[in-house]
Amino acid sequence: MTIRLEPDPAGTRVHLTHEFAEAAVRDEHIQGWRYQLSVFANVVADEVHAGAPAAIDGWFEAWAEPDPGVREQTLGRLARADVRFRDRFSNIDGLAELMPHITASQRFMPGIRMQRRGDVRQCQGTAVADWVALGQDGRERARGLNIFVFGANGRIESVTGFMSRT
Repeated sequence: MTIRLEPDPAGTRVHLTHEFAEAAVRDEHIQGWRYQLSVFANVVADEVHAGAPAAIDGWFEAWAEPDPGVREQTLGRLARADVRFRDRFSNIDGLAELMPHITASQRFMPGIRMQRRGDVRQCQGTAVADWVALGQDGRERARGLNIFVFGANGRIESVTGFMSRT
């Protein structure tokens, strides 16, 4: 068996060569190696994306931030400039489109604040977070979940939101 590590723009590429004289014996090892390499990938991804809960909380907080400059700075730190946002009401590409979208949401839903509920569940750069939308009176107005995709640098690449009324 040979393992070769190669630099890659996203990190390190692993090349695994496990040679057998018989194809049938080789084929019996394929799924075992897929499993083991996935376990290794999870260890690395869990470390790279350890900040996902804080990034997700920051994303939700930015939607309630009244100061556009602070909001843009926060989102610029958490997400890529070309971040994609999709939900039933939005098809947004990039922070330049997201900023006025958030401003409009604040105008038409004043005082609404989204908060994460429960733990973030993640697998190799994709995270799922449940949320509630609270009114100024603290009452729940809606709930749902968002799916976040993180890049190798830990920044948000895309968000897809699913909402259900309470």
